[in-house]
Amino acid sequence: MTLPGFPDAMPVAGLAGGLLIGLAAVIMLLGLGRIAGVSGMLARASGIANMGAPRAVALAFAFGLPLGALLVTLVSSEAAPRFTGSIPQLVIAGLLVGFGTRLGSGCTSGHGVCGLSRLSRRSMVATLTFMASGFATVGLMRAFGFING
Repeated sequence: MTLPGFPDAMPVAGLAGGLLIGLAAVIMLLGLGRIAGVSGMLARASGIANMGAPRAVALAFAFGLPLGALLVTLVSSEAAPRFTGSIPQLVIAGLLVGFGTRLGSGCTSGHGVCGLSRLSRRSMVATLTFMASGFATVGLMRAFGFING
């Protein structure tokens, strides 16, 4: 199935992925009473944060993310990871994202998936800020010729 204007879109896979993310968030919230925010889990797993989910849960979550992606890559011929930047660019981008998640008290998964579903005002503001920043970044990159489209 293809979408007009989006020849590389995979809507069925996207829907399935979204349902699995939602299911994982519900299991975390109902099972442990914790938000399934990736940045918080990684901070807890790495020892940066002392509060949050039990460390064993955070470690399982942190290792499960790349293992899940690897499993999907092995099972599906369509899902192949591609990195368009160099290793230094990816490291710098990761550090900037990490700094932003600490500054914003959470990441897109914590605020966008879990916070919005709980009708958190702080998460609504954070998610609107994430989205506006993303739109502005893409607009600037297109205006300066860094990306086509």
